[in-house]
Formats: sequence, C-alpha cells, structure tokens
Amino acid sequence: MELTPEEAELAKLFTNNWRYMKFAAANQFYIMANDHGLDYDNIRKALAYDYPRAADMPGAGFAAGPCLFKDTMQLAAFTDNTYVLGHSAMLVNEGLPLYLVSRMETKYGLADKTVGILGMAFKGESDDIRSSLSYKLKRILQFRCKKVLMTDPYVTVDPNLSPLEDVLDQADILIVGAPHKSYRTIESDKPTVDVWNIFGRGTVV
Repeated sequence: MELTPEEAELAKLFTNNWRYMKFAAANQFYIMANDHGLDYDNIRKALAYDYPRAADMPGAGFAAGPCLFKDTMQLAAFTDNTYVLGHSAMLVNEGLPLYLVSRMETKYGLADKTVGILGMAFKGESDDIRSSLSYKLKRILQFRCKKVLMTDPYVTVDPNLSPLEDVLDQADILIVGAPHKSYRTIESDKPTVDVWNIFGRGTVV
C-alpha cells in the first residue's frame, strides 16, 4: 500500500496519538477509581477477563517520552489548536505526577519525608530520559517533601542518581517512576506508590 508523504506523516502522528489517548483514558479511569479507594488494575483485569474487546485496555502509568507528547502537540498545531481530544489527553497524562503527589501528601504527609523515586527513564527497560515524567514528578516533590532521592538501573546520564540500596534505606516513601522488571523483586515494608502495580499489591494511593 502506498501513501503520499502527507498521508504517511499523518499515519505516523495518528498512530502515536491513538496510543497516547488510550493511555490518557486508562489514567483517567485510574484517577476515578483511586478517588473512591478502588484498585483500577484489579478492575481492568476483571473487565478484560474472557472479553477480547477489552483486552487492549492499558494499565495506568506515566505516558511520555520523545514521541507521544510531541506528536500530540504537532496534531494540535496542525488543527489550529482545535484538537480537543489531544488537548484533553495531554492534560490527563501530564497531570498524573501532580495528582499522585497530592494523594501522597494527603495520605502520608510529605513535609518531613524523604521520597525515593524508582526509575527515571520514560518507560520500563529503557535508559532514555527524554520527556520522562519521572523528572516532572521529581520537580513537584522537591516543593512538597524534605528530600527526593532517585535511582535507575539503566540511566547513565544523570549524576544525581543514587544506588538502589541507598534509596531503599533512606527513603520514607517509595514511588515507582518507571516499571523496570528488576524492581519486582524488591522487598520493602515502606509505603509505596505503585500506579503500575509492578509489586502486585494494588494501585490505590
């Protein structure tokens, strides 16, 4: 199948925007459930059970990186800022770090706490920090808590990262920024905010 250059460019933008909007829907559903003390990931797994139409519903989590947000902004510009769905998706996805910090502040109190962020890449199993929402999370936390510690087994370009052992030892609260598989074996009894549910203990904050 052949496309014109303009059609090919829109095909690429539509693909990334479709993914971005699906992540935004999942994150909005997560916020709805979480606000009522309900576990979105448990709900998601149940509604997809033996129901193929819902099998592609994503889990909640940070949706960013060098393509999805940028391509959504490109379509917004292409439509003279009339891209309502795209703008809404950006508000939801870009707003998730602040939402989580606000929930943490209400539940745990942060002013005297050290928070450890597990994973600074924009997605799991990656060393790429471009447009990573973990860094937006860090900036928000710096205004709300006593100290922020960061760790990531793959990222090598940030001299401010700490070894995982130090973060686990010094942090009062942990929050998963990137769902690296190696984190699944972490054993800690400290409060953990895990919107990805990589620890299998639920997503409620």
